[in-house]
Amino acid sequence: MENRARVLIDCSDEKGLVCNITKVFFDLDLNIDHNREFVDKDNSKFFMRTVVTGKFNTEELFKSLKSITPQDAKIKIIEPKRKKIVIMATRESHCLGDILIRWESGELDADIEAVVANHKDLQSLTHRFNIPFNYISAENISREEHEQKVLLLLKDIDFDYIVLAKYMRILSNDFVENYRWRIINIHHSFLPAFIGANPYKQAHSRGVKIIGATAHFVTSNLDEGPIISQDVIPVNHYYKWRDMQKAGKDVEKIVLSKALALVLNDRVFIHKNKTVVF
Repeated sequence: MENRARVLIDCSDEKGLVCNITKVFFDLDLNIDHNREFVDKDNSKFFMRTVVTGKFNTEELFKSLKSITPQDAKIKIIEPKRKKIVIMATRESHCLGDILIRWESGELDADIEAVVANHKDLQSLTHRFNIPFNYISAENISREEHEQKVLLLLKDIDFDYIVLAKYMRILSNDFVENYRWRIINIHHSFLPAFIGANPYKQAHSRGVKIIGATAHFVTSNLDEGPIISQDVIPVNHYYKWRDMQKAGKDVEKIVLSKALALVLNDRVFIHKNKTVVF
């Protein structure tokens, strides 16, 4: 029976890399179903994503690729199977609802293991899809105490990524470091503009002519993590800030959905505070 894998290579650039890598696939009698590569000339970095099929041993393939790539090469050989996600939310339903609908219709290439929220508002929505809903109140306790309760819950759940679907709380550095490069957030602004709270009010006060949304990996710097996906829509002087907020909800859920599809299909490389997206 044939195997199928996504091969991700991130390394210093040097002459002949594409030739040498594809020769490894040829020598192992593997078929290349899909291939993309990119060279960041400013940093002399090489990125390559290849989907291969054939009969192969993963350890043998890894060793063969390691032997012909630079010493700093990061090589991942990933079986294309459904990943598992946990969704964290607060009160707004549009992003969570969109993900749940895409999951039920088969559009989301992932299994939703749980929804975690600090309010009960989205419990009935979540239960309509037979997804476990976990309410952890943040009332009258510190952020650290609340996060410890969330971390205790997450320890018992097997998952690949946390998706912040309008989770309107700032995560501590300790929490973020527990899941480095595994937390995806949707921010209701075209970053780097209007970081933090109430970006639609900020945008309205500034008199912008477009509004947008940004999906990014979460880091310890608020709303400054590597960007995965963005989009914008036009607005004008007739829009009040709440009109912008209402219009922006559609952009937010579309951008988050696109970002999830990219990450779940291993199409995103992280380099410093930027991404290469295939």
